[in-house]
Amino acid sequence: MRESVIYQEILEEGEAKGIAKGKAEGKAEGKAEGKVEGKVETARKVALNLLGIGMSLEQVAQVTELSIEQVRVLQQEII
Repeated sequence: MRESVIYQEILEEGEAKGIAKGKAEGKAEGKAEGKVEGKVETARKVALNLLGIGMSLEQVAQVTELSIEQVRVLQQEII
């Protein structure tokens, strides 16, 4: 009977550790995704401003590190 209780405690401890690890990994992944999304949004705003002052697609792509196709799509928003 005592062995059963010890086994159950070990299982519960392992489950709690697994849940905590999963939450930590999920939180870290969410932060990383948020940073990427923030950088993309910043590049998008900068690209729109640069296009607005007449900079070429190629230059905007180079400055913002967006693809030329992404810059073309943004250019259509201005028109």
